[in-house]
Amino acid sequence: MTTWTSDELQRIADAEELEMAPLRHDGTLRAPVPVWVVRDGDDLYVRSFRGTDGGWWRTARAGRAGHIRSGGVDKGVTFVDVRDDELNDRIDTAYRTKYGHNGCAYVDPMVASRVTTLRLVPR
Repeated sequence: MTTWTSDELQRIADAEELEMAPLRHDGTLRAPVPVWVVRDGDDLYVRSFRGTDGGWWRTARAGRAGHIRSGGVDKGVTFVDVRDDELNDRIDTAYRTKYGHNGCAYVDPMVASRVTTLRLVPR
């Protein structure tokens, strides 16, 4: 399995947003959308602000692959569901810590959308 380099992890984690382009069922990439990204250890995670109604998230779940661009890193990824409650608690904290300056109107929906948590695995 491919892993992130320390440099890639740091550059993406330090970036405010990540451009996400999930792979459609026909093999083409969906137009990239900006999403928030957080780091826990050696892994990166995203969630859908719109919950399970988020278009990019539905496409990512269906195709399980896509492309990201953030902090100068441009890479293909695989999307893996996260169902671990302890890990999701840490991801909640990471969202609050990194994005709390944006206010509750933005951060609270991200924390509430933990069912949409996806781990980004580099390909």
